Amino acid sequence: MSEPFKGVINVDIRDSEPDWTPFEPPKAPEGAPSVLYIVLDDVGFSALGCYGGPVETPNIDRIASQGVRYTQWHTTALCSPTRSCLLTGRNHTRNSMACITEAAIGFPNASGTVPPENGMLPEILGELGWNTYMTGKWHLCPTDEMHLAATRRNWPVGRGFERFYGFLGAETNQWYPDLVYDNHPVDQPRQPEDGYHLTEDLTDKALEFIKDAKAVAPEKPFCLYYAPGACHAPHHAPS
Repeated sequence: MSEPFKGVINVDIRDSEPDWTPFEPPKAPEGAPSVLYIVLDDVGFSALGCYGGPVETPNIDRIASQGVRYTQWHTTALCSPTRSCLLTGRNHTRNSMACITEAAIGFPNASGTVPPENGMLPEILGELGWNTYMTGKWHLCPTDEMHLAATRRNWPVGRGFERFYGFLGAETNQWYPDLVYDNHPVDQPRQPEDGYHLTEDLTDKALEFIKDAKAVAPEKPFCLYYAPGACHAPHHAPS
């Protein structure tokens, strides 16, 4: 209970008044924006059309034209360290992510586990009234916690995401992925010969998460972390 009880308690319940305020879910400020957070794995900035690259990226170019494009920045150029920075706003060594989680060595800056006191974006926004979803690649979980008997404390659902659909490790087959739905593994919905590709599946599930919530609470903002893995090995492009 985060707030004091403001009702009235008497011997007779008919003379008492309840107070539901301490138990109400957090509510985002009026007009609060929804957040779409896209992380493209192993995509160099010079590949994008908005930076003069050879790949046609009209939708990304449109977003870039309405925002900010950086020409100077720092990145570790590794999956886990970069993702920990983007989700916490902290240096990767502060997140104990000096390298990828598979290379954790058990020292304070390289344990492969983001400390719980280093709040992640979905944890913060969730406490402020946003719905929080993720589809795609996580890679912020120690390898010895990627099984059914393990704790879920470092899975997406343990770090603030209400819904998750994707894969926990560094990479997965784009045709036959190792999928996790919230806190349990699932089979892919169809086979490659039926048109399945992981990127499309992740996109469909992201839209499903949003539609499910909007059907009930259309005014509630959401934060969606969309992190496809198609540009990372193995390179399985749709035909």
